Order: sequence, then structure tokens, then C-alpha cells
Amino acid sequence: MRITLEVGGPAETDDLRQWLRRNPELRGAVGRALSGPPMPGSMSGGAAELIPVLLTPGGLTAAVAAAVVAWLQSRRGNQTVTINRPDGTQVTVTSERVRGLTAEGAGDLAQRVAEALQQPPQPAPSTDGREDQQPDSAERNRP
Repeated sequence: MRITLEVGGPAETDDLRQWLRRNPELRGAVGRALSGPPMPGSMSGGAAELIPVLLTPGGLTAAVAAAVVAWLQSRRGNQTVTINRPDGTQVTVTSERVRGLTAEGAGDLAQRVAEALQQPPQPAPSTDGREDQQPDSAERNRP
């Protein structure tokens, strides 16, 4: 499964990419990609940069989640990392919520992020406008 990580601007993206590549488990799985031109009418000055990560089955999900939480804890100011799954599901983690976590709290958050990434795709809404299932976490969003 190929996921992408989005974060602030180019400096933050490069910093997170370097942080992920320092982890021996992730080094070969982390790439570089542009998300494409900005949407018409958006305030973005250029194409957003993404960090693609190739996850092997049963493999690197926990390592990615732990690295993202640790990176956010190390940052000054507010940062947000949005992890995009191929099915459109997004998992968003912000530094506001992680900076003051204990080691146990950070581990628990990393585990919840990893579990959210491993969940099967959420079903599309039915024709009557009701969804068959609700996301299991407020951190998961589906377009």
C-alpha cells in the first residue's frame, strides 16, 4: 500500500522526509512526489509536495506512525501531518495534541494512528444518504 504524507511547506516536508529516512526500517520506503498544481482559486503559490511511503503488508505502518508522532513532538509551533491512504481515507495528527504527551501517551497515539492506517476501506454512502459504517476515530476523514 502506498500512502502519502502532507505537511506545511517545503521546509517542513524536507525535514519530515529526512526524519523518516533516518529510521533504518523506513529509509528505502520513503520517496518524493508533487501532488500537482494548486486547485483553481486556492491561495497556494505552487504545487504541494508530498512524501510517498510504500508500506509492505504487515510491515512499516507502526514505524511510520511512531516516526510521525515523534517528529511532531520535536517541532516548535503548530504542525499538522495528514496521512492519505489510496482509498481516500485521511489520518490527521497535529502537534498541538502530541507535544505534551508522555512516552506512554505518544506510544498509544502512534498505535492508534497505525491502526487507523491498517483499517479496511470505509464503505461508500448508500443511495439513501446513510453510511453503512461510521469511521472509528475522529482522526479519520474520507472525502
